[in-house]
Amino acid sequence: MTDSTVSPTDVSTPASPPTFHLREFRIPGDYVDAAWVLSAANPEWPVTPELLQTWDEAEDPNLFRTDLVAEQGGRVVGVGRVGHDDFAFEEWRYWGNFSVHPEAREQGVGGAMYRELLARVQARGAREVRTMLSDGAHHEAGRAFLAARGWKVVWERFESRIQTSETDLSRFGPLMQSVAAHGIELHSVASLAADPKRNRQLWELDWLLFQDVPMGTALTKRPFEAWEKQELEDPTFSADFSFVAVRPGLNDPLTGDYVGYSTLMQNPSGFYVIGMTGVRREDRGKGVAKALKVAAMQALNAHGGGEIRTFNDAPNVAMLGMNQALGFVRGPTHLRYELQLAGAEESTGETK
Repeated sequence: MTDSTVSPTDVSTPASPPTFHLREFRIPGDYVDAAWVLSAANPEWPVTPELLQTWDEAEDPNLFRTDLVAEQGGRVVGVGRVGHDDFAFEEWRYWGNFSVHPEAREQGVGGAMYRELLARVQARGAREVRTMLSDGAHHEAGRAFLAARGWKVVWERFESRIQTSETDLSRFGPLMQSVAAHGIELHSVASLAADPKRNRQLWELDWLLFQDVPMGTALTKRPFEAWEKQELEDPTFSADFSFVAVRPGLNDPLTGDYVGYSTLMQNPSGFYVIGMTGVRREDRGKGVAKALKVAAMQALNAHGGGEIRTFNDAPNVAMLGMNQALGFVRGPTHLRYELQLAGAEESTGETK
């Protein structure tokens, strides 16, 4: 796509907003402005330029992705992308998002970016595009934007939060003793670094566990190299606060003696996020998943404590109940939107 200047209104009118133009994302020059835009558009989940570049470099190069920005007055004020979904890959399915800095809204920037990104995947035969927004006030305009263009909410994911320093973890002593009595040991990912099979066994275990998570979509297994970069080598990954449940002597051909797994990542603003918590079917019903989370909170408290956020899909009643028992408090709901493109006509309403 070549640079194109867009004037939302008659620029001869004194009250007209400044013009902007769309262009391709420039690596690495645009990462600073992109982080500025994304953090302002979603202040509860700030990002840094370094993280954006790391995440881009960790993506599977075999999958399609396209990025563009909106530039105004020599600065990037909008960023957007759309590409294949590596968690639920189908050639015709895409995942996209775009954000406009609050200072540049109501000028047609979002509408122009949306039309261009949608056109790019339609040209590739896209039949479905997905995105996700929270029900928070800062996403109200975005939700209205999607609804006006035929997007439908198809899935809910609940966010829950806890402050570990305000939680009495001593009450879980009997739980930890019971798990140990079942012959299961809890080790931090960092403490298993000397195990040459650790990464591959965690990759296999992660895939095994994800298949039992009710996410409302058919999942695909990421290549080992992509998973390793996106998970264990991600700079937000906290190896000291992520734990593996180990049953010594098990020797499963794929997962070895690893039977459960819980991960924590740290956002640049300081809070932590649980990425995965799960236990293989043969070892469920023993409190192992809950013990993994307690172990993470204990380790975090030993370093001063902090806030942990976690996400659970609406049908995952068991995990929602477990988090409530641990002391997590329900936060925002995250909504997955889908746009079905087969035979659909794009809405031509006024852009925001």
